[in-house]
Amino acid sequence: MTIVASSPAATALPGKGAGPLLRAWRERRRISQLELALRADSSARHISFIETGRSRPSEEMVLRLAEQLDVPVRERNSLLLAAGYAPHYPETPLDDPALDGLRDGMERLIRGYEPYPALVVDAGYTVVAANRGIAMLLEGVTEELMAPEPNAMRLTLHPEGLAPRIRNLREWRGHLLAQMERDIALHRSDRLRALYEEVAAYPVPEERPGAAPAVPVPYFALPLLIEHDGRTLSFVSSISTFNTPMDVTVAELAIETFLPADAATAKYLHTLVG
Repeated sequence: MTIVASSPAATALPGKGAGPLLRAWRERRRISQLELALRADSSARHISFIETGRSRPSEEMVLRLAEQLDVPVRERNSLLLAAGYAPHYPETPLDDPALDGLRDGMERLIRGYEPYPALVVDAGYTVVAANRGIAMLLEGVTEELMAPEPNAMRLTLHPEGLAPRIRNLREWRGHLLAQMERDIALHRSDRLRALYEEVAAYPVPEERPGAAPAVPVPYFALPLLIEHDGRTLSFVSSISTFNTPMDVTVAELAIETFLPADAATAKYLHTLVG
């Protein structure tokens, strides 16, 4: 699947200055003013003044505090805007020539992972690239769900997507919804919250007798158990992001790979590619 551009997830900007936003991030990270001051080479008094609006932080201080609080790149721009400064991090469209090297690298990476499934998604779980392993799993999914800019959560949980073929759907669904809840808390995205409410409302098919066995103990992580061509394939997933991204678009990309969780799945996938 060719990498495509997708629209960014906008973040609403409160009009109360940077102080309340910084305090909210500090409390979310469960860090005291003193601890944050020590990390940022400042003082608890200055941090208190910033949070209450008695002192306007410099642009450098905003970025320093955001770094110590592990604020997502998009939200760092929001902090700067709230403090009266211009955004520091660009948001380059994924199809921009400046990101040619990034796109080519991701394409090579997920192709090299074949025959195992791998895909790239943005912050809203829009699929921007996928390999043939993913295409194999998506066989039989309706055209509506496979329309331009397909969404990984819809593809997985929709009743006309993969859901009817996922043998441990309740467990896997719970895992995905919990992941989305963490992302919503981190990014405060209205777009992501709307997606969550949509997919959480999808009906869950009733379990067929004997079709959803308990997950065996030997698994080292929750597996995705999915039917394909009369077989049950078993995968565990891993998600990778870019280290110290300096662009909003790049910061919000995630590469998810699916590793066979048993020898039978690995053998079957290699058989498919000859």
